[in-house]
Amino acid sequence: MAARFLWRVQTKLLFGATVVGGGAAAAAVANSDDPATALKLCTLVPLRLFRDSVTAAAITFDYKYSLWGLPEGSAERQKVKHEVHLRSARRLEELCFKNGGIYIKFGQHLGQLIFKEFDPVPIASASLAQVHIARTHNGKKVAVKVQHTHMTDTAAADYATVGLVVNTLHRFFPDFDYRWLVDEVRESVPKELDFLVEAKNSVKCMDNFRKLSPHIADYVYAPRVYWTLSTSKLLTMEFMDAAQINDVKTIQTLGVRPSDVAKLVSQAFAEMMFKHGFVHCDPHAANMLVRPMPSGQRTFFGKRKPQLILLDHGLYKELDSSTRMSYAALWKALVSSDAKGIKENSVKLGAGEDLYVLFAAILTMRPWNKVVDPSVDHLVFQGTDNERSELQMYASAYFPQITELLRRLPRVILLMLKTNDCLRAVNGTLVQGSSLESFFIIGKVSSEAVLDSMWEKKSLLSRINFWLQKILLEARLCGMQLAVWLLQLQKVLTIGNH
Repeated sequence: MAARFLWRVQTKLLFGATVVGGGAAAAAVANSDDPATALKLCTLVPLRLFRDSVTAAAITFDYKYSLWGLPEGSAERQKVKHEVHLRSARRLEELCFKNGGIYIKFGQHLGQLIFKEFDPVPIASASLAQVHIARTHNGKKVAVKVQHTHMTDTAAADYATVGLVVNTLHRFFPDFDYRWLVDEVRESVPKELDFLVEAKNSVKCMDNFRKLSPHIADYVYAPRVYWTLSTSKLLTMEFMDAAQINDVKTIQTLGVRPSDVAKLVSQAFAEMMFKHGFVHCDPHAANMLVRPMPSGQRTFFGKRKPQLILLDHGLYKELDSSTRMSYAALWKALVSSDAKGIKENSVKLGAGEDLYVLFAAILTMRPWNKVVDPSVDHLVFQGTDNERSELQMYASAYFPQITELLRRLPRVILLMLKTNDCLRAVNGTLVQGSSLESFFIIGKVSSEAVLDSMWEKKSLLSRINFWLQKILLEARLCGMQLAVWLLQLQKVLTIGNH
């Protein structure tokens, strides 16, 4: 009954829109002094009329169906009617952002139906969306992420254009093979354009920390989502009063040590990569905030402990169990200077026996002789001019091999490489170079993940092997921690002498 009603309403509206739009289009093109502009308008108008009609039909159905059978003047009818009002306002606002133009002005007025206050000037803007400050009717300060107009409509054309360019370049220059990048963008962007997917990702991320990493769950936070005020194009979240992760001066003003923030970032993402298998793959500086722990906890030295706030949960990747274990075992081997383990797990991940050395170098940003150096700080990148020059030389000399490696690796590992680059940049800002403690944390978490997989095997031999490996791991980690402390002490004494 309800479905037939909706069909009748929508059919009437669509028929009317088609007749009016079609007649107006024909008349406009025939009588216009500028047929090209008229034709452009006539392709946009029917699409907008179609959207208008579908939205109107959905709103009409919602009112009819939701209020069906509820007595006039009853408290229940008033409550349901208020909920329908909010849903209708959200539908209309989403329609306005899709249609653009003067609809945006209309949408800003509609925002007042949903929010008590809404600042039309964005506080941040990126490629897909912009963020506004608003206040709900119950006084809560919120951040409202609004998708730029026509993003969904132009995406298909953008994919085709980029695909054409990449395929053409590959045809003339076979070594330039980045077709995998087009496939990755085609798969990931539609998910990033659906803000409800982003909201669900943030919830899943926090659930993973509570269930799989409870020891740091309180130190990682994602803003609360206001589901009743969110759609696929508009996301309403708790407003976070915190410092940007690259704003070292503000972080210090808050009583937090930047080095503690760097360690927390390394810990959080190591847990995601090696234990959760569900990874935030866009951790650049604009997507991470820092604030002191709301509980007021302090470190041994009296500094306030940091809480990491993760924003923009649109781009996540899942690592299946086999890939996650191979990736964890690879990093365990890298931190331990285990050449055999590096080769074995690089091959498992697709690098091949001919390119595993290059894969290790790309992951660590260190040459092979440093990767297998047994010294505890062998992976630390100081960022000197000589080191940067050496990296640029390698990138230029091995460009064809790098391109081939990227073609071979699973796309999920390519996203891990991107994530590592983002984290390396953030870490460099916080501690002026790569941190030995960050590699210690990566080695610890990756080793724990490998051990956990051994425990899952039920055989007696596997359990005995687990305990032996655990004892060896604890001994190795104690040695590494002692080496870290001694190097830090040496650094402090050297600075003091100057």
